[in-house]
Parts: sequence; C-alpha cells; structure tokens
Amino acid sequence: MVLRETHRRKVALSEEVVLLEEAQRKVALLEEVAVRGGTAEGGPVGEATPSLSMAHQHDSINVRSPPMEPSPSTAHSWFPAPPPPIYSCTLTPELVAKAREELQEKPEWRLRDVQALRDMILKEQPNLRTRLDDGFLLRFLRARKFDYDRALELLLNYHAGRKAWPEVFQDLKPSTVKHVLDLGFLSVLPHPDPNGRYILCLQPGKWKPNDYPFVDNVRALYLTLEKLIQPEDTQVNGIVILADCTGVGMSQASNPGPFLAKKVVSILQDGFPIRIKAVNIINEPRIFKGIFAIIKPFLKEKMAERYVLHGSDLRSLHRSIPPSVLPEQHGGIAAHLDMSAWSRMLLDCEEEFVVEFCQPDPLEGAVLPDDALLGGDAASGPDEDTFRALRSQLYYCY
Repeated sequence: MVLRETHRRKVALSEEVVLLEEAQRKVALLEEVAVRGGTAEGGPVGEATPSLSMAHQHDSINVRSPPMEPSPSTAHSWFPAPPPPIYSCTLTPELVAKAREELQEKPEWRLRDVQALRDMILKEQPNLRTRLDDGFLLRFLRARKFDYDRALELLLNYHAGRKAWPEVFQDLKPSTVKHVLDLGFLSVLPHPDPNGRYILCLQPGKWKPNDYPFVDNVRALYLTLEKLIQPEDTQVNGIVILADCTGVGMSQASNPGPFLAKKVVSILQDGFPIRIKAVNIINEPRIFKGIFAIIKPFLKEKMAERYVLHGSDLRSLHRSIPPSVLPEQHGGIAAHLDMSAWSRMLLDCEEEFVVEFCQPDPLEGAVLPDDALLGGDAASGPDEDTFRALRSQLYYCY
C-alpha cells in the first residue's frame, strides 16, 4: 500500500508530463497505422509497431502493437471485436461501478495507475519485451485489483510461463490446434450468464490419449483464454467454466499426471490475467474423485471453493447457470451448441495470434525474481511420488 501511494503521488505531481507522453504515444500509433494505410478507428493493423515513445530510451524493449482490428469474417461474429489500437473505455456505467466496488478501479485514476505500472516495468525490468499499451496493462491491474506489485508479478509470471513450458507456447496459433477445435474439446457459449460472464465449456471425455498429446488441449485452452480476456467486460466480470465429464475414463484421468496438472493450475491461477469465478463439473464419474485429488493440492483455497460437483443433477447445475443460456444437451432452452462456431472464431484470428506469440523470447535478457512462475523437470520428483500414491486410488474409483 505504501508503494502504491508513493507511485500515485509521484504520478499526480507530474500529471502534465504524463498527459504529454500519453499524447505522444497516441500520435506514434496513429502515424504507424497511417504508414500502413489504415486508420485508428477501423483500418487494418499489420505487424508489430516499433517501441512507443515511453520506451524510446530503452531499445531492448519491444512494445508490440495492441490486438489487430478484426477481419470481415470476425467483425460480424457474436463475440466482441478486438479492442482498438488506442485505448478507450468500453465499460457500461454499471460495469464501471462494479469495477470500482470489486476491483478498486477508479475511472479518474485509471490511466495514472496504468502509467505507474508502466514505470515499474521500465525501471525494474528494462529488458522485458512486453506490450506496454494501456489496454494490455489494464488486464493485469484488474486481475490483481489495482495492486501494482501483484500486477507486475502477474505480468512476469505471464511471460515466465511461456519459458517454462515451450511445448505449449512455441508456434502457438489456432491452425496448430485445429484438430483439438474440430474434436469439440472446448467451446464458448454464445450468451453470457446473468452476471455477464462468458461460459467456457470443456468436454475432456472427447479426448483420447492415443489421438494426440495432452499438451495440445492446453494450447487450445490458452488461445481461448487469450481471446476471452480481450473484452473489458470479461476483465471485470470474469468467466465461468463448465466441464462435462461424460466419457472420462482411466486413460484420460491418468495421462496428464500431477506434473502437468500443476503447470496448468499454476498458469491459470498465477500466470494469466483472468478471473475464474466458478468451475461447474457435471456428469463426473466416480474416478473424478481421484482426478480431483491430483489437482486439489495445487489449488488455492479460494479457487478450490469455486469447484462445484453437480453429478448428473442438472437442476443443481441450473442453480448456478440458468437454462436460458445453456444448450439443449445441458438441459437448457438455448439453441443446440454449435461446437464449430468457436473454432471458426479462433481460426479467423490466426494473424492476431501470430503477432502475439510467434515472436522472439520476451524474457531473453530479463532478470526475474526467484519466485517467478518457472517450473522445471526437477520439480517433478515429489509430484511423481504423489502420483504413484494416487494412482491406486484412481484404479480403485474406476
């Protein structure tokens, strides 16, 4: 809190300088867009822009451009279009009030808070090649309730996760996981719940270990989260996960192992700027008790409390998610879920993800704190011992 107030006072005293730099950044973006033949309002944005004015004195920093404008195929989709290159708040008055109450976000302080976090990054991690635009940094501030230190830690973990798990993040783009998307392993319901939260549907029973490695599911999941977090509504409201475990058996339960489970949980909890408000499990077999026994030790207490096991009782599920937004197969009254809709959404955004992920290592030359989210094979020893102890439980439940 002391550091936060110090930064705020410092930025408040130099408000005119901040406003000038903000204007310079916007002019730089407009010039880059104009050079490529587009406009800030709706023109196409190509490859990553050069460093913005805030970073001109730090040549080692690569400030990539914000998400690109949608292609014609995505512009008419039910999901919100990517944000514009220059940040402009899109929150409704109701969401502004909600962000103020739940996230400690004050509209009058919003850009000053972003500037404070940007200053911390430039001072403490001058070699970190990360985006520094307002919209991107706001994701991390909102995810950590505008605590500067925790937001910076989350940003470092966000990039450290890529280094810790190269098989997930190398060449990460929708076309490389098309087989997962075509299978229907995951999708997003077209209508959010009454709290404005999009619902991410998982069907792990559709995956067969002999078809492709488990890590491909993680790649598809991460791309989905990256798309979901773009709208400001999601940054404030969070998301809900609905996992239908129909068809889950021993092969799916035992394949990932605790080491991979720990990595997935670590990234979702501590390495990604999204608020997971509830995880609803339906049609879980008896073996799920063994699966959850593997996952639970890695969950924070608050997250563990958000897991709700409904079994085959759809009335229990409907107390959490109303039938009005659920498809027929989950006892809802909405239209039948088109599993290909989300697949088309991601595939239409191929170029967007190429710009975001198919770039040099953002951590090259950066010095991270010891507690950054970096896991290694050496950490697998105790986890494998735990897995051996739990495997017998899995067979017993099965």
